[in-house]
Amino acid sequence: MTSSSRTSKLPTGNATPTPSPPRTKSAGLLTSLRLDTYSGLYLAVILVLVFTVLLPDTFGTASNARVIASSASISGILTLGVAVSMAAGMFDISLAANMTFSIGLLGALLTKTDLPWPVAVLLTVAAGALIGMVNAAIIIRLGVQPIVATLGMSSVLAAGVFWVADGKSALLDKVPASFTDAGTATIATIPITVYYLAAVALVLWFVLEHTPFGRYLYAVGSNAQAAKLAGVKVVRVQAISLMIAGTLAAVAGVVLTMQLGSASFGAGAAYLLPAFAATFLGSTQVIPGRFNVRGTIVALYLLAIAVKGLELQLPDLPWIKDLVEGLVLIVAVGITARAIRQRGTR
Repeated sequence: MTSSSRTSKLPTGNATPTPSPPRTKSAGLLTSLRLDTYSGLYLAVILVLVFTVLLPDTFGTASNARVIASSASISGILTLGVAVSMAAGMFDISLAANMTFSIGLLGALLTKTDLPWPVAVLLTVAAGALIGMVNAAIIIRLGVQPIVATLGMSSVLAAGVFWVADGKSALLDKVPASFTDAGTATIATIPITVYYLAAVALVLWFVLEHTPFGRYLYAVGSNAQAAKLAGVKVVRVQAISLMIAGTLAAVAGVVLTMQLGSASFGAGAAYLLPAFAATFLGSTQVIPGRFNVRGTIVALYLLAIAVKGLELQLPDLPWIKDLVEGLVLIVAVGITARAIRQRGTR
C-alpha cells in the first residue's frame, strides 16, 4: 500500500465528527433537579409530607416543627464541628465528651462562683478550644493516631466532668432569666437556637468555600503529604481544625444548657452518634465525597425528620432512633468511601 493511499484513509479537518448520543428528556430532568447532589433535600420533603399525612395531629403541627428545628440545631452545632475536623482528616471522637464537660463546667461556674453568666459562657467556650488544642498537640507533636488520642481524651474529660460537677446535674434557678431566655426565646416564631446554627453554618460555609484556609483544609484532608509539598502548613491547619471543633462542641454544650435551664450531667454523650451520622451523610450531598457545610445541614434535618416521624409512628419501639442513626452512619460511610475512591482514580 502506497503512502498516498494510507494518507487518504486518515480523517481530514473537514470530517464530520461522530455525533454525541442524544440526551433524553428524563436525563435532562434529573440533571435540572440535581438529584445526584440534593437527593437528601427531596427525601426530607417527601418524609415531611408522608408523616404529616400519617400523623396530622402530632407530626404535622407547627409546635412539632419547632421542636425538630430546635433540637436539631443543637446537634447541628456539634455536627459542624465534626465536619470541620473530618475535612482536615482529623477523626475527633472526643467532641461529645467535650460538650459534656462544657455543660458541667458552665454549671459549676454559674452555681459556685459570682461570675456574670456571659463571662462564664466565654470561659467555657475557651475551655472547649483549649481541649481542641490539647488534642492537636497529642496527635501532631506526639504522633498519636487521632482516634486513639481523642478516645483517651474522652475518658479524661469523663473523669474531669465528675470532678467539676460533683457527678450530678446542677439546677440554675439562681441564674438571671436572661440566661435561659438566650436559649428558649423565639424570633418570628422560630427558636433562637436555629439562628445560632444558621450563624455558625454561614461563617463556616464562607470560610471553607471562599477563603484560602478552606482550600488548605480540604487539601490537607485529601492528601496531607501532597499539601505539605505544595507549601501548605499542614500542622497549623490540622491544629486550627481541632480547635474549631472543640470550640463548637463547647458552644453546643452552652446552648443546650441555656435551653434546658440546667447543667444536665452527661447530656452530651447522646449527641456523638447523630453527629457522625449526619456528617458522613452530609458528605454524600451537595458536594459528594467532601465534608461540606450545606450537605451537613441537609443531612442533619433529614435525619431529624426521619427519627422524629418514626418515633411518633412507632412509640412502642424506643430503640428506633439508635437503629436509624446506626444504619445511616454505616451506609453513609460506605457511600463516602466509595466516592473518595472514585475521585482518587480519576
